[in-house]
Amino acid sequence: MKAEKIDRTTYSIEDGFVRCFLIIGEQKALLVDSGVSGESALSIAKALTDKPVELICTHADRDHIAGNEEFCHFMMHPSEAANYYNISNGTGTFIPVEDNQTLDLGGRRIRIILIPGHTPGSIALLDTERRMLFPGDSIQDGDIYLFGPMREMHSYILSLRKLASMEYLFDSVHPSHGSLSVDKSIIHTLASKAELCLENRLPKASVTIMGGKTVMRHDATVAGFLTEA
Repeated sequence: MKAEKIDRTTYSIEDGFVRCFLIIGEQKALLVDSGVSGESALSIAKALTDKPVELICTHADRDHIAGNEEFCHFMMHPSEAANYYNISNGTGTFIPVEDNQTLDLGGRRIRIILIPGHTPGSIALLDTERRMLFPGDSIQDGDIYLFGPMREMHSYILSLRKLASMEYLFDSVHPSHGSLSVDKSIIHTLASKAELCLENRLPKASVTIMGGKTVMRHDATVAGFLTEA
């Protein structure tokens, strides 16, 4: 794991192909996801701030929860519980968070936005003071997983439209995969391309991903949608 400064109180924590984030307020800090490698995201966070560190999960795919056991509890949307406990074999106790709930870090408020589709309980985090959006896996310029029991394209499109309607609230977008920062216009592009994907109107090709599974990659120009082959 390697920490990189976004601004004086915001860090990305790079963990191979996935990244976590540390958002520091005046009273406490929020660790966004705990990575894939099993290295101590908490230790890295504590090296960057003397504030108490709390953990929130954007969703429960395995590459986002490897360090959860270091925390007594963590925050997550309850719609993600089946993914966390049954599919990803996660452990521990979560504190439920809801759509439009605000977390106050002290001089820095984080608004939770429910964006199902990639997984049922996927959330984005909106830093209202800094006008920064942390969308997890749902917005990125890499390949977006939309195959398997936890994924659903119709919900994903509705979530993209929801974020697009809120774009006046943020200036920068920081995904968990791909580039550290992407232009917020990508949200509109992904929404339009996802609708074409649903109609089977995007260029596509069969690809093999990590773990040896074969899926269909739909070329969305700015990203790729991975669906069942």
